[in-house]
Amino acid sequence: MFLADLSRAMKHRVRIEFMGISSYGDAKTSSGQVKVTRDLDANIEGRDVLVVEDIIDSGVTLNYLLRLLAQRKPRSIRIATLLDKPERRIQPVKVDYTGFRIADEFVVGYGLDYAEDYRNLPDIHVLKHTA
Repeated sequence: MFLADLSRAMKHRVRIEFMGISSYGDAKTSSGQVKVTRDLDANIEGRDVLVVEDIIDSGVTLNYLLRLLAQRKPRSIRIATLLDKPERRIQPVKVDYTGFRIADEFVVGYGLDYAEDYRNLPDIHVLKHTA
């Protein structure tokens, strides 16, 4: 959702590619094990790359992704995120563009999910489970 809105606001030519990368699975906390579930189709060598994230928390997944992309020799790599949770940082991340900094709560909606549910909510909500 964020990528769609961001791309509509860009005034120059862009190419959009998708990667699937996760360290959560069906959990609410990172497993620490990063898994690429879908790789890029395009060659990024010599290109300016903007990594668009919905949310950045621990930095583990993003650091893995940045190392992977750097091996492909892009001209530059920058990061844009809708939501940033700096309190959860385990590994440092230099975020170039941030929409909002949020507290350490698990959020869903506007494309964010919990075990693949709630992505379709039009707004961002804190997920609260009752026992």
